[in-house]
Amino acid sequence: MSLRFVDLSVPIQEPVDGELSGGMGAILAASIEYQSHTDTRPEWGMLFPGAGEDTMPGGFAIGAEKLQLTAHAGTHVDAPWHYHPTSEGRPARRIDQLELEHFFAPGVVLDLRGREAGHRVSAEEVQVAVEATGAPLSAGEIVCLRFGQDERFGTRPYWDEYPGLGAEATRWLIGQGVKVIGTDAPGLDRGNPYMARDFRETGDKSLLWEAHLVGIDHEYFQIEKLANLGELPARGFFVACFPVKIKDASAGWCRAVAIFGLEATA
Repeated sequence: MSLRFVDLSVPIQEPVDGELSGGMGAILAASIEYQSHTDTRPEWGMLFPGAGEDTMPGGFAIGAEKLQLTAHAGTHVDAPWHYHPTSEGRPARRIDQLELEHFFAPGVVLDLRGREAGHRVSAEEVQVAVEATGAPLSAGEIVCLRFGQDERFGTRPYWDEYPGLGAEATRWLIGQGVKVIGTDAPGLDRGNPYMARDFRETGDKSLLWEAHLVGIDHEYFQIEKLANLGELPARGFFVACFPVKIKDASAGWCRAVAIFGLEATA
């Protein structure tokens, strides 16, 4: 068996300079307390009462971390509960209720680079990108939208300045039988400042999180903050993006990976 793997995930990490000056960078920031092998000596004593430092190899206990973060930090899968309390007229499902089969499937990369920040991608633009892959979409495929936003990861513009799907484009993808849509931007919708600007100018509330809110009528799942889509062809690989099983949560972190060579081993 000869398989090749491409990591499609960004790390969960503490913010770097400039990321916390407002916007999603502040909302989705992780706080990590790194504990060295000496910091955890008290925990060793709690686990093994009466065991002192002389029972620790070299006097070292264990390396550990304590994290405080949202389920939407890092690369993650959004469940329908994130979008609204209901989906398709039923209680919206949480991340631990979703079938794993959705998150291991053939992948398709749609090249949507070159759009300006705040651009609202139309259904026609998505259809042209699908045609460029050489084949129509098939039900169950995992569609990955390449905007090139991952190249800005670790900067303030990464969090705010990007294009995204409009509601019509989202509905069109779901209409092709697609249940999982991923993006290399922080969100499937365009950058929040652009949605806020258009709402202020028009008063049209349908412009706020329009791609997310398609999930009220059509159940689907998002992968946000993908990376390295530029290392993939348009087709010919599988995507694995199993979300972490957080009870009753609106999302779950995932280590999204592209896998090549599965067809040859089938």
